[in-house]
Amino acid sequence: MNTTMKAVRLHAFGGPEVLRYEDAPRPAAASGEVLVRIHAVGLNPPDWYLRDGYRSLPPGWQPHPAFPLILGSDVSGVVAAVGEDVSDFSVGDEVYAMVRFPADVMEGSKAYAEYVSVPASDLALKPGDVDHVHAAGAPMSLLTAWQFLIALGHDEPNPFQSYRHVPPQLEGKTVLVNGAGGGVGHLAVQIAKWRGARVIAVASGRHEALMRELGADQFIDYAKQAADEIVRDIDVVLDAVGGPGTGRFLQTLKPGGALLPVFPLGFAGQAEAERRGVTVSTTQVRSSGAQLAEAAPLLAEGTIRVVIDSTFPLAEALRAHERATHGNIQGKIVLTVV
Repeated sequence: MNTTMKAVRLHAFGGPEVLRYEDAPRPAAASGEVLVRIHAVGLNPPDWYLRDGYRSLPPGWQPHPAFPLILGSDVSGVVAAVGEDVSDFSVGDEVYAMVRFPADVMEGSKAYAEYVSVPASDLALKPGDVDHVHAAGAPMSLLTAWQFLIALGHDEPNPFQSYRHVPPQLEGKTVLVNGAGGGVGHLAVQIAKWRGARVIAVASGRHEALMRELGADQFIDYAKQAADEIVRDIDVVLDAVGGPGTGRFLQTLKPGGALLPVFPLGFAGQAEAERRGVTVSTTQVRSSGAQLAEAAPLLAEGTIRVVIDSTFPLAEALRAHERATHGNIQGKIVLTVV
C-alpha cells in the first residue's frame, strides 16, 4: 500500500500563501476509526482562523501546534479501510463527516488531503442523491444550525456559558437569521422553515433571490436597511455573524425571545438582555455522525440543500482561501480531490 498521499499543509501561520500542496504521510484507520478516500472538502471559518494562528484570540488562547499541520474538518468520500471495532461502515460506502471537531480545532482535523482517518462516531452515510461537493459543504454549517435550532445532541460542557444551550421552539414563531447568505445562515433559513417558522433573512442584496428561493418570508438588505432598526417582536434571532455587534438585535426581540450568536466573543449585552427578558444562548458545534444521519434524508429529498459558492482543486487551496478573504460568500466554498 502506498504510504504517502497529496495534502495541503502549513509549516507556519500566515496568509493563504503558507498553504503548500505536497506529499504527506498517508494515515491509517485505528480502532474505532474509518479511513476515508476524500472526494471533496468543505471550507469553514476555523480553517482560515487556524491558518492565521487564531490571532483574534487572547494570547493565552492561541494555538501552538506541531508543524506541519493539515487544515480542514468537512469531508465527503468513500470508505477505503475500516479499523477494528467498527461495524456500521464497510469499504466502498459513500460517507460524509465533520472530523474531530472541536477536539482537533487547534491542531487541524486533517481534511485537506486525499485520505483522512475519521472516528466512526463522526461519520454518516452520504445522502445518495447528493454529490460529494454538496455533501462536503454540509457538515459543519449544517451541524451548527442543527445544534442551535433543533437538538444539541451531546452533554459536553459549554465553553461559552455556564448553562446548557436549549434549542428554541420554532413552529409558529418568527425567526430572523442574520448572515443568511453564508454557510450556516442559508441552512438555518431552510431548517427554520422546515420546522414551521416564519423566516426573515438578513444579508446583502445579491442574496435576495436565493433567500426567496430557499423559503424566506421576508428579506432585508443590510446595506439599505438596518434590521435592528425596523424589525420588532421577533421570537428568535440566529446571528450567524455574531461578535460585538450582536447586541443590537436585543431590541428586535419580544420578552421571552432568544438571541443565538454563533460567534459569541465580544458580546457585552447580558444586562440589557436580562432587563428585556431575553435569553442569550450559544454553543460550540461538535461532530455528530448521528445528527448527520438524521439530516441526510432532508438533504436527499431537497428539503434542505447546500448552496455552493465556488469550487477549487485541492492543489489550489490557496486560491480558495483567497476567495474566503474577499467575503460575501454565498453558501460554501469546496475543494475537489481527484
